[in-house]
Amino acid sequence: MLNHLDASGMDDLYAAILSLETKEEAARFLRDLCTLQELKAISQRYQVAKLLHEQCRYAEIVEKTGASTATISRVNRSLGMDGAGGYDIVFQRLFGEASENKNG
Repeated sequence: MLNHLDASGMDDLYAAILSLETKEEAARFLRDLCTLQELKAISQRYQVAKLLHEQCRYAEIVEKTGASTATISRVNRSLGMDGAGGYDIVFQRLFGEASENKNG
């Protein structure tokens, strides 16, 4: 699944993320870990994923998020067969929805 990433470094990062208990802790950790531009990009991708999940059209997503169509396409691929199923897990847990994709 994520074979191309350094397993030990990624495992440490995942453990660090899982140790966070509140939104404030997550915000503080991400602010220390990422640049403002990186946080903006991550946030934008997540907003794009939510809108795609809600079946919004690309033009509407561009208008609402300012994301390029290339970014929207990349996120759309992650929601589909090229993804690891992470968005589905988050959407199901946050919104209590049954997942349409069963990628992981």
